[in-house]
Amino acid sequence: MHGKQAFTSAPAPVPPPVGQGKRGEEGYLGYLLRQAQGASRLTLERSLGEVGATVPQFVVLTMLKSYPGLSGADLARVALLTPQTIGVIVRNLERDGAITKTPHPVHGRILQWTLTAHGGRLLEQCRKRAMTLEQRLAAGLTPRDERTIRRWLADIAAGLQLES
Repeated sequence: MHGKQAFTSAPAPVPPPVGQGKRGEEGYLGYLLRQAQGASRLTLERSLGEVGATVPQFVVLTMLKSYPGLSGADLARVALLTPQTIGVIVRNLERDGAITKTPHPVHGRILQWTLTAHGGRLLEQCRKRAMTLEQRLAAGLTPRDERTIRRWLADIAAGLQLES
């Protein structure tokens, strides 16, 4: 080779598969929580897409079933979404006939959202898909392990929220 050097390139590093190395038990808890949440969300997104719903819509429908009459601001807080995002979601759900708004009986400028019959049926279709994922997430756990994990996750959320 005249005037040129031969370069041998080293193979590019390849991260380990999910569940190994820093993507497994050696990883930071925060990263592992995020990785698990991402995998869980993607699985749920794909499943809910089959019935024409999104994960945030499912969350809003679930919260309105549990707490009818929430305002947009309340929905944003319980759904962990911004008020702007909630605005888009409720407009789409209202347009599709899944939720309806009524003025607050005392504070008429505050709008309260409730499920319609159509919204209840859509929520039921979403719940069936979500329960399939829940069963996969809990597979192999004893009832005691599941309670411990649920308590741990809820305590993390409550504790970190108090600090912020």
